[in-house]
Amino acid sequence: MDLPVGFFEQFASPVYLGIPLIVVALATPWLFILTPGNRWLANRQLMLQSWFINLFNHQLLSPLKLGGHKWAALFTSLMLFLVSLNMLGLLPYTFTPTTQLSMSLGLAVPIWLATVLIGMRNQPTESLGHLLPEGTPVPLIPVLIIIETISLLIRPLALGVRLTANLTAGHLLIQLISTAAFVLSTMAPAVALLTTTILFLLTLLEVAVAMIQAYVFVLLLSLYLQENT
Repeated sequence: MDLPVGFFEQFASPVYLGIPLIVVALATPWLFILTPGNRWLANRQLMLQSWFINLFNHQLLSPLKLGGHKWAALFTSLMLFLVSLNMLGLLPYTFTPTTQLSMSLGLAVPIWLATVLIGMRNQPTESLGHLLPEGTPVPLIPVLIIIETISLLIRPLALGVRLTANLTAGHLLIQLISTAAFVLSTMAPAVALLTTTILFLLTLLEVAVAMIQAYVFVLLLSLYLQENT
């Protein structure tokens, strides 16, 4: 069944010959991540990738305790995966899986739940203590426990919605402005040139958003881990 043509059609998962192309989109980023070999010499791309990974690990893991450093490989892989997905989604005739809320929640919920379970296992008193601030009046204890529990459970939803909403909004703006530039190219060339300039600047902004949102996603997960280690 064909979907109606519209601005939101680009966010529908494409299917070719009965094969959902979201599988291809999820597997493609790993082709661009190089693996160090046994040789002493490495190319510039591998050196740049290693420098970026070391810098990211230093910024992300420095606030964490020693027990949280075990998550370095997971956070680094997730960061590279999200950056690659978001950047590849800006290319023409591509699909961005992170514009699907189910995809973002599928990444956020398991890792958030793992941090909570680790906190409950290693430091149950401190983890449960976050649900009730010290010095709370007795009549307010049930209300605060309910509020803090809802705040805890809404964290993965906020993570997924933040990532999906930012990328969806950027893609929609790019499509709207590019459509306007195409229509105005024959009606008002001067206005079309101005619109094209805005489109170019918006594309640069969307590249920055694609990288920043991936970093913010992993950073918030590391903060949740910091509370439970």
